[in-house]
Amino acid sequence: MLNYKAPLRDIRFVLHELVEASKTWESMKSDWDVGEDMVDAILEEGAKFAENEVAPLNQSGDKEGCQFNSGEVTTPKGFKEAYKKYIEGGWPSMPAPEEVGGQGLPKLINIVMSEILGSANWSWYMYPGLSHGAIHTLMKHGTPEQQEVYLTKLVSGEWTGTMCLTEAHCGSDLGILKTKASPNADGSYNITGTKIFISAGEHDLADNIVHIVIARIDGAPAGTKGISLFIVPKFLPNADGSIGEKNGVACGSIEHKMGIKASATCVMNFDNAKGFLVGTENKGMSSMFTFMNSARIGTAIQGVCHAEGSFQGALAYAKDRIAMRSLSGVKAPEREADPIIVHPDIRRMLLTQKAFAEGGRALCYYLGLQNDIASTSTNEQERQEADDLLAFLTPIAKAFLTEVGLESANHGMQVFGGHGYISEWGMEQHVRDARISTIYEGTTGIQSLDLLGRKVLMSQGEMLRKFTKRVHVFCKGHIDTENMQEFVEPLSKLNREWIDVTTKIGMSALQNRDEVGAASVDYLMYSGYITMGFLWAKAAEVAYAKLEAGTDEEDFYKAKIQTAQFYFKRILPRTQSHKLCLEGGADVLMSMDVDHFSF
Repeated sequence: MLNYKAPLRDIRFVLHELVEASKTWESMKSDWDVGEDMVDAILEEGAKFAENEVAPLNQSGDKEGCQFNSGEVTTPKGFKEAYKKYIEGGWPSMPAPEEVGGQGLPKLINIVMSEILGSANWSWYMYPGLSHGAIHTLMKHGTPEQQEVYLTKLVSGEWTGTMCLTEAHCGSDLGILKTKASPNADGSYNITGTKIFISAGEHDLADNIVHIVIARIDGAPAGTKGISLFIVPKFLPNADGSIGEKNGVACGSIEHKMGIKASATCVMNFDNAKGFLVGTENKGMSSMFTFMNSARIGTAIQGVCHAEGSFQGALAYAKDRIAMRSLSGVKAPEREADPIIVHPDIRRMLLTQKAFAEGGRALCYYLGLQNDIASTSTNEQERQEADDLLAFLTPIAKAFLTEVGLESANHGMQVFGGHGYISEWGMEQHVRDARISTIYEGTTGIQSLDLLGRKVLMSQGEMLRKFTKRVHVFCKGHIDTENMQEFVEPLSKLNREWIDVTTKIGMSALQNRDEVGAASVDYLMYSGYITMGFLWAKAAEVAYAKLEAGTDEEDFYKAKIQTAQFYFKRILPRTQSHKLCLEGGADVLMSMDVDHFSF
């Protein structure tokens, strides 16, 4: 059985030494009381809650699952009690503004807590996790009246939020949705339709559930140009904010799933349910992207969670399990065989997990800091640059980190050998739970099209160049630093190649637009490896500086450098296989006649 421990030392390394978050926060908002000591205190308490209250429910919740009975969902034993303690601890309110009952803390701190809680028990964290997207959406697009009614309860955690997009006949192609919105005389709308795959659409943890729903108003244009966004609460609030009558929304069933079994994935039926327009009619998709981008960052964190959790389990097992002797000589003469961690292939898998967990953490926190800058900085140029970086990096983080998170979960299971296939160890649960992450909130393919098509080619490479410029400045700054050459030389070469590869795809796409779709996934993975390489090079830079200055944590910093070296020697070369694949073009994919796909 796994015993999750929050990796606080590495979390502090990324926050305080790599991205230097507190310095950035202080420069933007002097009254933010978020020094390193305060942040550490928050995270230490969060780690205790995750380890003692949430993590013990992970395997039991997976085994028990959710129960559905006549439209009501019962969560596994202990979930409701843990959620009550979560509210009592004030954890839901950290990133929300003080004027709506929040603590006004930087969003990055909430991202760190999302990682800690998600690693402890991803199914449990999905219930409060989507509320942050609902809060952000209503903060940005809701009316003052809507904010007054809903935000305080969502911020406190008394109510939870959902995102209702998908329908049975349309997944990512939301332009063909059928859910209707008919206007009422009082300014509300009657919402009618069915949504599927709604995470936490029904449960017994909170008093009310606020559904954020997309629908088409009667007579609206076809396609995405006719989509509007609505608040549809499970219970209609009374004038004093208390819970009123039941709305016309009900859970029709819950899905039986491969993983995240303790998280209710619901079919939601809206039968003339009263809804309230958010933002402007027919502009719902742009408003919904506020929620979707928040959810995509949250899903990127899931990749880190499963890489970290699986690594912790695999590492402990590899140190204890004995099998055969090391080919380079006996390592544990007092035992009848050597621990499997001495074998190169086990090291390969463990180091891959470690590189992806720590590198993914760096990417998510780097992204979170850009989010804080974009939403808080008073410098317009700084805010715009951060917003562009956020837009560019979000699809990379969501797709790349979930793909390598799944790879890491598979490695963890493999380290255990046959025991990994047995449920009591918890490793196969990581594989099952991680598998959905590459699908929901936009599949890897959808994220790849967003990156290459919308963010890179539609901006004529401008968003890409803004990031590659940062990489170039970093590499140039270490052109004469001897111990950094093994990092900056390959990184600098790839940074230049990235622009060339992008230009070639753009030129090919002018002749055949299918070239974008054919290249997109390999392009995103190629981009992801370079992006993570940049962050690992920066981590090595910090570690070398600490060692040269003198430290009583030599082992930690040496391990950081050694992991960076592993990444550059054994992981970063994957870029070349992706480059060759994307250069293979669309013809080999599209030339076969549909009828020839036979069996």
